[in-house]
Amino acid sequence: MAKVVVLGAGVSGHTCAALLKRNLGKHHEVVVVSPNAYYQWIPSNIWVGVGRMSIDDVRFELKKVYTHWGIEFKQAKAVEIHPDGDGNIAKGYVTIEYTDAACSGEKEYVDYDFLVNATGPKLNFDATEGLGPDKNSFSVCTYSHAAEAWKNLQEIIKTMQAGQKQRILIGTGHAMATCQGAAFEYILNVAHEISKLGLSHKAQITWISNEYELGDFGMAGAFINRGGYFTPTKVFTESILAEYGINWIRRAGIYKVEPGKAHYETLSGDNLTQEFDFAMLIPSFSGVGLTSFDKAGVDITEKMFAPNKFMKVDADYTSKPFEEWNAEDWPSIYQNSLYKNIYAPGIAFAPPHPISKPMSSPSGRQIFPTAPRTGMPAGVMGKIVALNITEIIQGSQVHRHKASMSRMGAACVVSAGFGSFDGLGASMTLFPVVPDWEKYPEWGRDMNYSLGEAGLAGHWLKVILHYLFFHKAKGYPLWWMIPE
Repeated sequence: MAKVVVLGAGVSGHTCAALLKRNLGKHHEVVVVSPNAYYQWIPSNIWVGVGRMSIDDVRFELKKVYTHWGIEFKQAKAVEIHPDGDGNIAKGYVTIEYTDAACSGEKEYVDYDFLVNATGPKLNFDATEGLGPDKNSFSVCTYSHAAEAWKNLQEIIKTMQAGQKQRILIGTGHAMATCQGAAFEYILNVAHEISKLGLSHKAQITWISNEYELGDFGMAGAFINRGGYFTPTKVFTESILAEYGINWIRRAGIYKVEPGKAHYETLSGDNLTQEFDFAMLIPSFSGVGLTSFDKAGVDITEKMFAPNKFMKVDADYTSKPFEEWNAEDWPSIYQNSLYKNIYAPGIAFAPPHPISKPMSSPSGRQIFPTAPRTGMPAGVMGKIVALNITEIIQGSQVHRHKASMSRMGAACVVSAGFGSFDGLGASMTLFPVVPDWEKYPEWGRDMNYSLGEAGLAGHWLKVILHYLFFHKAKGYPLWWMIPE
């Protein structure tokens, strides 16, 4: 009997654990370790942040689902990895600390034959002075953050209804933050709700981003095929913001947030301040801070993880100029570079390089988006890791399933509004996520599969996807047939 331990129950970890158990059956053991008792469908936090969904609309308890599947669930956070075991435990094991009320703080050692690190990111609010829900800005990165944002946004709306103009600032809260897409969707939903209330004239809404051009989204921007015409995502994005009367600031690295003020430096070297009454700013991401030790107790964390605390995998981490990187540098099986029975799909793996070109201000501050690894790519990575581990346990000597972001497409659906017949949806597909300039020298991507459209149908698709992926995540009938 083989034992697979999955750290994390987000999109990548949950997908991986579900497929492992389905494929391996009762003859092998699957254990999931996650500090949160709930699964959350993060893309719908946007609607929690504008009061269109409740917290319980975007989450469900993990234990019930895992018990039904025959997966052992431990509500705990992983803190240490011991890949070779030690003098007391011969096998590789993970040290975990329980986070549930009954056992909070208690430690346990969980051994494994295969380990999947799908811990996702740490929301690194501390990287920006004064940033975060417990300080001077709000977030939609978790359902509780989104609910708190909505609570405070309602006060802003009441102030506008009383006749006073309000300044709303939404975007990236760090010079190297990623997840621009989530912030972009949130600002559109906020603008839509304010418009429906007839308060647009009382709102000054501003988008602030570390992107060189709008529509970069950490993927170096793109060209999309719209009815046979190739349109840059810059134009696509700017036109949508303009339609909602939203101002924008780009090439901005926020370094300090005070009550009602965001201080930022631009790529040109200007130090400026943007005042606000309400701010939702996405933090930078880092790894969760796992440490690792060999059999002798020697700390090998720096060998296992990159400086940003994400795990090193089968990528080329050689230091070289950005222009010399290529598509082949990206990982395809997410296997740790030191230990062949450890994998890191989703946000947990360390990218070999940014997708967007690194840029710095005259003072040396790096201002550009880091690479996104969320949503559809995270689910696909979790799936191929599960398939490969399954086949290795069953006797395979090779990894047949691969999913490099330089060979993988992604679909993104952004919705503004929640009604059936109003609002806007923008849908976009890119192939591949990481541009491959050798294979596609003109555009970097295959323009037959890099498409974009805006309209109400995109909003309907977003709503359908919410319920479709909840169906899949809860293990309802034929869940495995729904693609990632």
